[in-house]
Amino acid sequence: MNVQFKKGALELCVLVLICKKEQYGYELAQNVAKYISIAEGTLYPLLRRLTKEQYLDTYMSPSREGPARKYYKLSEKGEERMETLIEEWNQFTVSVNGLVQDIGRGEA
Repeated sequence: MNVQFKKGALELCVLVLICKKEQYGYELAQNVAKYISIAEGTLYPLLRRLTKEQYLDTYMSPSREGPARKYYKLSEKGEERMETLIEEWNQFTVSVNGLVQDIGRGEA
C-alpha cells in the first residue's frame, strides 16, 4: 500500500482503535498492523502529537510483565476529532470511488 495513503489514514485508524479500547503503544502498533503495515517509528510521533493536541489522554498502569505501561485513551476532543475524520473519510472515499468508476466507464 502507498506510504502516503497510510500516513493520511493512520490518525483515523489510531483514534478508532483507541476509541474501541484504551491501549498502550506496543499493543496499538500490533492492532494497527492487523489492518495496515506501519513502522513502529511512525506510530509514536503520531501518539505524541495527538496527546499534545489533546485528542488523547494518557495514564500509567502496572504491568505483570515488566514496568508500568503508558495507556492512551480518547479525550472528549478526540472523540469529536474522530467523528470529523470519519465523516471526511466517508466523503473522500465516495468521491474517489465515483471518479474511479466513471473513468472505468469512460465518463470522465
